[in-house]
Amino acid sequence: MQSIRELYKIGYGPSSSHTIGPVLAADIFKRRNPGARDFHLRLYGSLAATGKGHGTDVAVQKVLLPHNVHIQWNREELPLHPNGMEFEARDEQENILETWRVYSIGGGDLLDDQGVINDKKVYPCNRFSDIMQWSRDEGRGLWEYVGEMEGPGIWDYLKEVWQVMKDAITRGLDQEGVLPGSIKLPRKAHNYYIKSQHSHGILMEQGLLFAFALAVSEENAAGGKIVAAPTCGSSGVLPAVLFYMSRGEYITESKILKALATAGLIGNLVKTNASISGAEVGCQGEIGTACAMAAGATAQIMGGSPGQIEYSAEMGFEHNLGLTCDPVGGYVQIPCIERNAIAAGKAVDCATYALFSDGGHKISFDNAVETMKETGSDIQSAYRETGMGGLAKRWSPFSSQ
Repeated sequence: MQSIRELYKIGYGPSSSHTIGPVLAADIFKRRNPGARDFHLRLYGSLAATGKGHGTDVAVQKVLLPHNVHIQWNREELPLHPNGMEFEARDEQENILETWRVYSIGGGDLLDDQGVINDKKVYPCNRFSDIMQWSRDEGRGLWEYVGEMEGPGIWDYLKEVWQVMKDAITRGLDQEGVLPGSIKLPRKAHNYYIKSQHSHGILMEQGLLFAFALAVSEENAAGGKIVAAPTCGSSGVLPAVLFYMSRGEYITESKILKALATAGLIGNLVKTNASISGAEVGCQGEIGTACAMAAGATAQIMGGSPGQIEYSAEMGFEHNLGLTCDPVGGYVQIPCIERNAIAAGKAVDCATYALFSDGGHKISFDNAVETMKETGSDIQSAYRETGMGGLAKRWSPFSSQ
């Protein structure tokens, strides 16, 4: 498995596969062709179907400035992944300098005919069962496995990740108004936070958790700086839960960083053995993975054993199986933003449930990941980030609803 640095990518929303990935690809291609006069880009599959709403064209054009960029949209899918791109560089005489076919495979990662770009292996184990065995043999925690494999430098990186997450929550809680795009969706985080302050007990606690998740998700939808965890579209779940837990008197930053390490390990397992791309497996790969990461992290913060952490993550994942990716208008807003808030609440519930148990259960996390991959391949393309099915076809900016 790769380093969790490749999972926790720091960037700007609204989409890791539709903006962070294409931006990275455009930057690589531009640096490879310093003598180009202009660039041509063909977007395929999901990138063509929902790229406008995600701002793919605008993001790529900014990177390729001051060159002219000619973009074509083709809903046909290329062989290796639904998020396909073809870059072409031309000189002053219109001669083609280079053509590059590359795929944005989720979480900001790229794949071409040579394989995954920057695919440096850090972890020898790529199944939760094997990592659990290491934990039993060594008598050490899951976060210690991350530290052992990544080296001491990972803690400084996770500290930066945590700071970006907190900053996104702070900004999101303070912002009001309408999110960009034709939906004209009002921001809600500020109102939820204020209302929670005037509530009591469970209503206050749940309101705060919702507000934190909404804050990050709305910042992402507005193109703000966030951490893909594991994607931009699901970036509100883990920060919300960790920020919510960090209010506890004895929850130090050190405990939060260790929880981030464990959460990253969980997300990495899904990314390695299945997919975190909504265009490939639906929203179960994005929100489902984020929920599992947050559930496992919460169980660890609350004193759970490795077995209880695995159970918590499995539940967070299992109960999002089959979730479709059906963004209304191609924007990362409906139903994406609400799903982050609900998944945050579900993550805390899964951790609580697992902690009441002894950690024993019948379906392993590895089983759940395999099932998600199979389910994703069975989901029709209309329900995998193409904007053609599900909620996406129930609303348009021109309707009277």
